[in-house]
Amino acid sequence: MTPEIPFKRQVVEPVQCIKNGWELVKDQYWLFVGICFIGLLIGGLVPLGILLGPMMCGLYLTFFRKRRGEPIEFGTLFKGFDFFGPSLVATLLHIVPILAIVVPAYFIFYISMVVGMMASAQSGGDPNPAAMFGVMGAFLVFWLVVMVVVIIISIGFTFAYPLIVDRKLQGFDAVKLSFKGAMANFWRLLGMAILTSLLSLCGALLCYVGVFLVFPIAYGAIACAYEQVYGLAGPGDVPDNLPPPPPRFE
Repeated sequence: MTPEIPFKRQVVEPVQCIKNGWELVKDQYWLFVGICFIGLLIGGLVPLGILLGPMMCGLYLTFFRKRRGEPIEFGTLFKGFDFFGPSLVATLLHIVPILAIVVPAYFIFYISMVVGMMASAQSGGDPNPAAMFGVMGAFLVFWLVVMVVVIIISIGFTFAYPLIVDRKLQGFDAVKLSFKGAMANFWRLLGMAILTSLLSLCGALLCYVGVFLVFPIAYGAIACAYEQVYGLAGPGDVPDNLPPPPPRFE
């Protein structure tokens, strides 16, 4: 049975998290830029985010080690594969529901367009602008609802990978606890996401390359927000729920 891990409500300070994220990475900034770039590049190579989970775990592992004053190196990123199973479960729990929402949305949109054009063709008259605007308006409202749901889901998963790395939780348990902590700080996390998105937008204006320069600060801010909500685990806070090592033969 997974022990109860407490979390705090309404404690995330968006601006302070971004400042702390910068303070966390600034003395090894280019190392973190390389870690984020390679991690996201490898994570996007395989569909359904199969490699994204381990890469994100490795990324947060570097942030937490840096926060504890432990040495880090580029290879720390690949230690995320130690959490491959739980991170894969968390990734699928994140991606599959979003795909289940977005794909039908596109399907409904194109079916509505086709039906509207066929109805206009069968009537033999000119296309009815009112009907077309009605279809587009209905789809716009539907799409806004979809986007709100996707945003809620994405914020709910904010702390899933950090919990896997820091508290050694299994995928489903990490997602469940992430939703509890994130929903208890929803508006503050949304504000932080908007601020980091604005920073990324500014970076995108620099021939898109600047986006990668913002990633260490953005992920560092999430690591700092995680510490505000859950605190970093100490030696006695992490349960020994990992499988035993394989037997050694001499």
